[in-house]
Amino acid sequence: MSVDDTGHPVPVPGRVRRVVSIVPSLTETVAVTAPDLLAGATDWCTRPEGLDVPRVKGTKNPDVEKIAGLRPDVVLGSTEENRPADIEAMRAAGIPVWMTEIRTVDEALTSLRRMLAEACRVPVPGWLDEASRVWSDITPHEPRAAAIPIWRRPWMVVGRDTFTGDVLRRLGVSNVYAGHPDRYPKIPLGELNAAGADLVVLPDEPYEFTEDDGPESFPGLDVALVDGRHLTWYGPSPVDAPAALAQQLAGARTY
Repeated sequence: MSVDDTGHPVPVPGRVRRVVSIVPSLTETVAVTAPDLLAGATDWCTRPEGLDVPRVKGTKNPDVEKIAGLRPDVVLGSTEENRPADIEAMRAAGIPVWMTEIRTVDEALTSLRRMLAEACRVPVPGWLDEASRVWSDITPHEPRAAAIPIWRRPWMVVGRDTFTGDVLRRLGVSNVYAGHPDRYPKIPLGELNAAGADLVVLPDEPYEFTEDDGPESFPGLDVALVDGRHLTWYGPSPVDAPAALAQQLAGARTY
């Protein structure tokens, strides 16, 4: 029996025919690699475009009864996105659940390899090998110190031990809140502006920051609006993420 990233044994059958994913990036991973396996996904699973599978509500409130009715050989989840109570409810219902735990780029590449091979029983795809090559060849750009808000009202930022923080670190951008005791702390705006950052990185998810909503809060600081999928999703997106994010970071400006 295989064990997932958390060390939990998962009774995956020898041949997997039906997979339900309750994390958008894992849904994209399966849909791009072995689309015939995908039997269900959350309402927030928007990629690939046109994905047509049964929906099981959200990452934080999955419909356990509906998931059970889809008869999955395995459900794919994430410690970052899903609540322990929902995972326990699925396991109590006899549903095998494979949990990923990813906080760095290297962990993402290793975890997805294991998930596809051991939880989905499919060969490692070429795009994953390409992602490994792309991230091993990165030359960091000019160092910047950044604050990375992910929400407003209240303001929340990326703190310690996150995939997002590691993506930016690999690109030469250090997170001024990397040493905060919380992974996603709430920071008052005045404190955020005085944190010593010379750059503010605003992704378009989970909060949809735009040119008209967010940059005005950081007078005198360079602001980079970036693609949240490239910054926060693991899966096929890391293949293009370094080049796309580098371009968006280079376009930072004062609003």
